[in-house]
Amino acid sequence: MAIDTRDDTVFLSDMVPIPPHAARWERVRHREAHLLVQCFAEAMGVFLYCFCGIGSQAANMLGALTKAAGVGSVLQIGLAYAVGIMLALTIAAPTSGGHFNPCVTIAYVIFKKFPVRKAPFYILAQIIGAFAACMVVYLQYRDVILELEAGLPDSINFSAQGPAGIFGLYVAPGSNLGIVFWNEFSCDFILALAIWACIDPTNFFAPPAAIPFIIGVTYATIIWGFSPIGLSANSARDIGSRIMVLCIWGSKAAGGPYAAIAALTNIPATLLAAVVYDYVLRDTDRVVTPAHREFYGGIAAHEKRKVEGPGSLVSSEDIESPAPLNRASSSK
Repeated sequence: MAIDTRDDTVFLSDMVPIPPHAARWERVRHREAHLLVQCFAEAMGVFLYCFCGIGSQAANMLGALTKAAGVGSVLQIGLAYAVGIMLALTIAAPTSGGHFNPCVTIAYVIFKKFPVRKAPFYILAQIIGAFAACMVVYLQYRDVILELEAGLPDSINFSAQGPAGIFGLYVAPGSNLGIVFWNEFSCDFILALAIWACIDPTNFFAPPAAIPFIIGVTYATIIWGFSPIGLSANSARDIGSRIMVLCIWGSKAAGGPYAAIAALTNIPATLLAAVVYDYVLRDTDRVVTPAHREFYGGIAAHEKRKVEGPGSLVSSEDIESPAPLNRASSSK
């Protein structure tokens, strides 16, 4: 089913005059630099999400180590990550699609026909975004961190209660890694279900404008309830921060066997959630919501405009529907 978009579709360029140099850049952006721009948006989205969350973790951790009252809490950290996710989706998702997590990119390749050739670039950009956010936060808190870690043993520094634990993810010594794995898998499964519900175009309870809030609050809730056991929920956040702590503190910050759990568990959990949602919870005979029709119609109009340029009419049958709507409408 092709998406019908009205001839009265209004583009920003119809309202705002475009200088010649901007028009030339738009042509380059839509063609030669298209993937580069998308990867920049993916890196920016992960940067925003990590900058907010890790910054809150830094305030909480250093407040606890310096015994400063009221500096932070798990509630604050959860809210900060939620705001970071909302910012990422609001600012960067319109450009790249808003994956911001390697497991989402991999799931999109398998279930949503996302181009395989683009996936490695997306994943690399996501990891770079997390690494950059960690470095920025480290530089902001560098003097305090250096002062505190000078009097701390490695057993504290490279733990969830130490300065390195602001960035790298660690579990308490002696933790049952089987329990840690199950905690990670369960949380990632629930989070992925929420994501898949949000991109279901028949879900009247999740209009596109509410998606940043729904996913952000879901992530915050998981942090509030289960982060003390050990939680990553994002391979890019874990791998990017792991590279950062290795650059700053060396191999002592590697994280041991837990590093593999933190980096990889969310991938199979997300794939399982996608299977459960697509084959159990989704129904292709449900009605596509007006909000989603407008949303995907706008995407289709934008894609055609990029190819044909200003003046093109957007109502032809040759525009392929975005994957979620195309699948939901395949039986109509």
